[in-house]
Formats: sequence, C-alpha cells, structure tokens
Amino acid sequence: MFRKILVPVDLADTDLAQSAIETAVSLAKASAGQVRLLNVLPPTPSMLAEFVPADFDCRQRASAEEALVIIAKESGIDVGHIGVAVRQGGVYHEVLEEAKEIQADLIVMSSHRPATRSYFLGSNAGHVVRYATCSVLVVRRAH
Repeated sequence: MFRKILVPVDLADTDLAQSAIETAVSLAKASAGQVRLLNVLPPTPSMLAEFVPADFDCRQRASAEEALVIIAKESGIDVGHIGVAVRQGGVYHEVLEEAKEIQADLIVMSSHRPATRSYFLGSNAGHVVRYATCSVLVVRRAH
C-alpha cells in the first residue's frame, strides 16, 4: 500500500517522533515499503556566520546524520528498508521537497497538541498537511 514513507524527526524532541516512527515502520513492514527519516536543520543566521567555525554546517549535518542512523538502527526495521536524510532550511518546505524528491506516497509525522497560537499561525504539521501532494498521517503522542 505505502511503498515510500517519509518521517520528519526533530532531534531536539525524539520522544515526540517515536510514535510516528513506530507507525511508519509498521506500515512499511506490512507493504514491504521503505522508511526515510528526515531531520531539517535551521539555516545559520548570517549575523552569526562570522562567529562560528567555517565547517559548522558540515559538522552539524554530520551530527544529525549520526543521530538519525542510531534512531534507524533502533527502529526495528531491516537496514535495507530504512534510510536517513538531513536538509537545511524551513521545516515544512524541506519536508515537502524531500517528499517530492523521493516520490513519497505517505508522510508520517508527529505533532504537538494544538495550542491557541497554532490555530492562527499554523504549525509545520499543518503546513505539510495542506500542501503535500501525497497522503499525510499526523500521529499524536499517547498520554
């Protein structure tokens, strides 16, 4: 059913992503599909660029990839059916771009409980749901 599943992971809150990862792995196993874990790094503000080492972005990307590889190994899916990617930019924009590039047929993502500000400003999950060209499953953490 779902052959290419994209799971955005916020490495600052991996507990939040756990339900989405478990759901994606279950769906992938049921259909011999593939899971891709994605982390989106924020762009380095230009006013800070002169104060960070020249290889800051490269080191940040490598660190994120290492963390995603650990999460992938712990996911319970065969290594040949899970991959990782790190992008830099705005979260929802990069999630949508990655989904388009890998031709994902499902995005599984976690979301916080909506707060009043989310109703007016929108959230990353909300933007992905509105603009994705594939199906999107938003998983809430069980309390």
